[in-house]
Amino acid sequence: MCGILAVLGCADSSLVKRSRIIELSRRLQHRGPDWSGLHCFQDCYLAHQRLAIIDPTSGDQPLYNEDKSIVVTVNGEIYNHEELRAKLKSHQFRTGSDCEVIAHLYEEYGEDFVDMLDGMFSFVLLDTRDKSFIAARDAIGITPLYMGWGLDGSVWFASEMKALSDDCERFISFLPGHIYSSKKGGLRRWYNPPWFSECTPSTPYDSLALREAFEKAVVKRLMTDVPFGVLLSGGLDSSLVAAVALRHLAKAKVARQWGSQLHTFCIGLKGSPDLKAAREVADYLGTFHHEFQYTVQEGIDALAEVIYHIETYDVTTIRASTPMFLMSRKIKSLGVKMVLSGEGSDEIFGGYLYFHKAPNKEEFHSETCRKIKALHLYDCLRANKATSAWGVEARVPFLDKQFIDIAMDIDPEWKMIRRDLGRIEKWVLRNAFDDDQNPYLPKHILYRQKEQFSDGVGYGWIDGLKDHANEHVSDAMLMNANFVYPENTPTTKEAYYYRSIFERFFPKNAARSTVPGGPSVACSTAKAVEWDAAWSKNPDPSGRAALGVHAAAYQEAPEKTLATENSSSLDGRPQKLQDAMVEATATATAL
Repeated sequence: MCGILAVLGCADSSLVKRSRIIELSRRLQHRGPDWSGLHCFQDCYLAHQRLAIIDPTSGDQPLYNEDKSIVVTVNGEIYNHEELRAKLKSHQFRTGSDCEVIAHLYEEYGEDFVDMLDGMFSFVLLDTRDKSFIAARDAIGITPLYMGWGLDGSVWFASEMKALSDDCERFISFLPGHIYSSKKGGLRRWYNPPWFSECTPSTPYDSLALREAFEKAVVKRLMTDVPFGVLLSGGLDSSLVAAVALRHLAKAKVARQWGSQLHTFCIGLKGSPDLKAAREVADYLGTFHHEFQYTVQEGIDALAEVIYHIETYDVTTIRASTPMFLMSRKIKSLGVKMVLSGEGSDEIFGGYLYFHKAPNKEEFHSETCRKIKALHLYDCLRANKATSAWGVEARVPFLDKQFIDIAMDIDPEWKMIRRDLGRIEKWVLRNAFDDDQNPYLPKHILYRQKEQFSDGVGYGWIDGLKDHANEHVSDAMLMNANFVYPENTPTTKEAYYYRSIFERFFPKNAARSTVPGGPSVACSTAKAVEWDAAWSKNPDPSGRAALGVHAAAYQEAPEKTLATENSSSLDGRPQKLQDAMVEATATATAL
């Protein structure tokens, strides 16, 4: 991952402003420690902090078209760049960077080229011929992007909030699958898949088609000129990523440069479920496995740094980000700059344990749609920022556009958990890779119960966090939380503790509004909490809160909360937040 910062239409174009842009861009240097770049054109600035993955020697940014009239700063990877280059035969490329194709596509097709890109990306493009500009974010929001407005009328874009929060009067999380055009004004959605409408599909389940689509998604993400590995928790999703990557690695270009030995990485508390399962999968596949252990205290000591980097106060995101943050530091120390990870599968296939209580296939499908639409606020944010904090890039094959199209077109009746038919969560995915002739994984791994990452690293981790929060947040503090934090009021001591740290780093109203809220059980949306009356009494995002489903479920409500008295103000907030973002963008643009 790289870090981008763009400031367009500044009232001040002096050397002082240039120095300020450089200073702010350095706040993103952890994302791209390999090189820094800055392009200035009158009152417009495009800055870049580079993590060199493709063409490390000549792909420095910003990037240009032939006469440098088109300038672009990009964070991301364009997996089909070679195919796109073939369509641009009349264009001359300066580098081997996969991202350079964006400048030439704009020159050839104008603003309507974004849907041609297959990859993860956030970019800002400046057309110096008329000083117009566009900004866009990938379909699901794998890469982060924020948009802000200065008092001088300037428009800002940055990979992380910390680069613009001090200098912008207002800022928002840029919506995934959207493009902003200075010519047309406002945000508009460029990504319009059939599933977005949440209409229930009826296509029969085709296990072979699903398997082939996922294998293609993994193979295209082997595009790298630097050493890479796989984050392996030992659960279904990461194990499938590792198994498929290993099958195709020997034929990939990267093997000629770095060899065909696949490296896998896992972290957990001593004796955790993930460490045991990951070791078993690694031994079965024959990977070069790296196992990292951490203590609860080491995780607690890192919390403030984690919250600064991931820029959220969401409880389950912080729980899961902390071990991932610690692991990423170890991975970078080994010289690895890119990893494959298993995010997205649970949202697409209804893998979270609360899906056991889905009342019908229509509700099941709608919930998967809601979860995918919100990924940029949760798992994508975690996977990107926790790794980028140490200059490591995470790629997520389950969020491949073509794979999502196929998986979300399956009649959700096939995804429903049916114990009477022997179907556990994510059965359609498990069955697609259940090959007796040429097995991908051992049966008991293929059918292992879902563990959320924050649980799988060791149940003592979440318990330790709660104990720590209880020591720092009194009953009186929690009782008055709605006065101190009237927006997204924390309902547990753990949430209150995280919120207080977040506010130290990001005190503006705009910052706290970028974080979603609302009740959740086992990572559900607020809407799905309605599926079981007992859940409203136990609003914890841990998988163990799925009472009657998880093998190690809580026996009672794990922590005193204020959920009941706050539920009316919290319910439905994620959707309201998204609506407010679009409205705010349109209003600011009009002004």
